Amino acid sequence: MKKLILTLTIFLLSLYAWDDLYAQGCVAIRSFSGCGTGVGNGAILMPGESVAGVNFRYFQSFRHFRGKEEEKERVELGTEVINDSYFADFSYTYAFADRFYASLTVPFVYHERSSMYEHGGNSLGERHKTYAKGLADIRIATGYWFLDPEKHPATNISLALGLKLPTGDYDAEGKFYNAGSDGETVTRPVDQSIQPGDGGLGITLETQGFYQLSPKFVLNGNFYYLINPKQHNGTRRREGADPYAAPDQYAARLAMLYATPLNGLGFSFGGRMECVPVYDLIGSSDAYRRPGYAISVEPGINYQVRNFLFNASVPVAIERNRTQSYLDKKSERETGEPRHGDAAFADYLINVGVVYRFHKKNKPEDIFNANE
Repeated sequence: MKKLILTLTIFLLSLYAWDDLYAQGCVAIRSFSGCGTGVGNGAILMPGESVAGVNFRYFQSFRHFRGKEEEKERVELGTEVINDSYFADFSYTYAFADRFYASLTVPFVYHERSSMYEHGGNSLGERHKTYAKGLADIRIATGYWFLDPEKHPATNISLALGLKLPTGDYDAEGKFYNAGSDGETVTRPVDQSIQPGDGGLGITLETQGFYQLSPKFVLNGNFYYLINPKQHNGTRRREGADPYAAPDQYAARLAMLYATPLNGLGFSFGGRMECVPVYDLIGSSDAYRRPGYAISVEPGINYQVRNFLFNASVPVAIERNRTQSYLDKKSERETGEPRHGDAAFADYLINVGVVYRFHKKNKPEDIFNANE
């Protein structure tokens, strides 16, 4: 009965976001990547053990959506906004007591944004780029595995609470051509989607869990929620515009992993969802944001060699939705005129990660498979 309840809990935590989700692109989520400490019981560290890892992520967003409807004419006319975004998340997790652990994630980003409308308007036919790079928002957290791994080697779930620190630049600037009152080049903050940080001190809630269905099949899932109480960070796209929000965001993934007969090799298939909601859990939502979500199917591969675990996955979007924002709804109420902004989304996301486990006794173990 306990195993059934835990399995349902993992499913519910991972599927909680299906009604209010988000996606990669102009809708900017920054803190959820594919780097993990292991699969199944191998994800649980013994006291004194630690794991270091790095996860690389890339996507190109260019397909414009307003609600769930794609504005295909943007690509056909060549007026689409194109974001090329690169992420590198360095992480370290240490087990300081039985079933207790602490983690640190230090992310770096590089963004290129190509557009026409920001450089004098689409009618001019001139496309230019803006850039942003550097340290993003650092995360620290501490977590606990609820079940004794010796008594429950095939099932467990953990909960971690932490902070997201406002270490990333949230007012990075770039050059905008033909954008001044007389058509001159001006320097001003780049778009919210490529700012390295959001300027808010956030509270993070993260859970991960697994359930071993058989010696070769493991169900595992993750859920992440960032609470950003700060209303906005004061950065404005241009003079008189609404300031950028420091928004909440959440993400979830659920996958089934198969351990092949080849030692250390496994394949996974599941779903991933990422979201910036319209409303924050705490504080006002009255600031500029592009809320929305993407739902993706996610095939992946894992390979373990001694203390190293390599993983790669390619989430492919099957649904994208740029939801109506707080400011859209506010304007519609005040003017009586419909308003619903758009956003650019990616077709797919590339995740590649590697982790190394430091064993307390320097004894290599299988960190890929759950216990058989």
